[in-house]
Amino acid sequence: MIIYQMLPRLWGNGTLQQIDDQCLEYFKTLGVTHVWYTGIIRHSTGKPYVKGNPGSPYSICDYYDVNPYLSSNPDARMQDFQALVKRTHDQGLGVIIDYVPNHVSPDYSDAHGSIETCGYYDYDWSDTLKVDYSRRSNWEKMRDILLFWASKGVDGFRCDMVEMVPPEYMKWLIAQVKSQYPKLIFIAEVYTRERYRRYVHDVGFDLLYDKSGLYDILKDLMEGRGNARKISWNWQFLQDLQPRMLNFLENHDEPRMPEAYPALFVSLLLNRAPFMLYFGEEVGEAAADTKDHRTSIFNKITVPSLQRLYTYIHTRQGLEQKELETLNRFRRLMAEAPDWGETYDLVYCNMDTPGFKVDSHYIWMRISERGTFLLGANFTKEKADISVFIPGYTSRINISIPPMGGNILKL
Repeated sequence: MIIYQMLPRLWGNGTLQQIDDQCLEYFKTLGVTHVWYTGIIRHSTGKPYVKGNPGSPYSICDYYDVNPYLSSNPDARMQDFQALVKRTHDQGLGVIIDYVPNHVSPDYSDAHGSIETCGYYDYDWSDTLKVDYSRRSNWEKMRDILLFWASKGVDGFRCDMVEMVPPEYMKWLIAQVKSQYPKLIFIAEVYTRERYRRYVHDVGFDLLYDKSGLYDILKDLMEGRGNARKISWNWQFLQDLQPRMLNFLENHDEPRMPEAYPALFVSLLLNRAPFMLYFGEEVGEAAADTKDHRTSIFNKITVPSLQRLYTYIHTRQGLEQKELETLNRFRRLMAEAPDWGETYDLVYCNMDTPGFKVDSHYIWMRISERGTFLLGANFTKEKADISVFIPGYTSRINISIPPMGGNILKL
């Protein structure tokens, strides 16, 4: 499973019609199986408390509506969304949208009745108010909202900040919705690793972000302050949860991480976990013009690399040479992503192996019906030549890994 996250308002001219068959076919060339359309449900805009213009997709003001600016004919915006769902399904791809259980906009209103709030907001989310789950009516209203979008053909929900709402509510909600739509996918944004097992086995989520585990480890390594041994420690900590993690390097909350090839190599190929790709990541978008290197979710902006990517999709021209090289590298790695079977960490038996830098190299095996493979990632700027000891093998296996890169050997 490979998810492509995108903000439709920053794609092409910013309308849903721009996500056409050519775009969807392009996503498939990356191995994508599902598209997460971020910012579909109507959010507040033009209010004093709104952050940016048109504002945050996470300040929802009407759960039964689509943002008018996403359609060239705002009166037909719901029909345009349903047409997008159909196009996506016709290409064999799944549709994921956001569900934000913790808060709504201060001016929330829908045709089915308002959602009761606590009258305050968390953190600096001053464009929201926290939902009051002590009111049972809110449970039922939220259930009906998800059933509404499921009836429109949505295949899954990325659930925002679920640790901030009662887990018993989320467990009830998932069970209620899946009783009618059993194939729906629920993806949780959970940051506390010690709670992962509960949110999978008790609450019932299908996938969790491994943000506080693998993502943070890889980010530190790319910034030159990490320890590659933590990859092993996280792998050991997760154990049977590996296939339920959603690995990623970028999303709308995190800074861009261009040219992070060894991190991509590990995140994509370490285990059976699904992977998420953030639009523009595949051409090296760096958000270099922002202070925090994040692509804004608050403003309608022009991202030159995304504009060039859109042109490339439709004309096979427009990308700069470095962007094209980055895209081709992503495609080659994505082609390697199908399930390779079991993962076997080799760090523990190579701590003293010549050429192996335990803090900045990582080595592992994958074994399946496809064969046995040795994989290595190198988080240094020097080529790595490692003579790997593998238990049960009569001789060591030599692997060379390029600087800031990875390599695969079929044994």
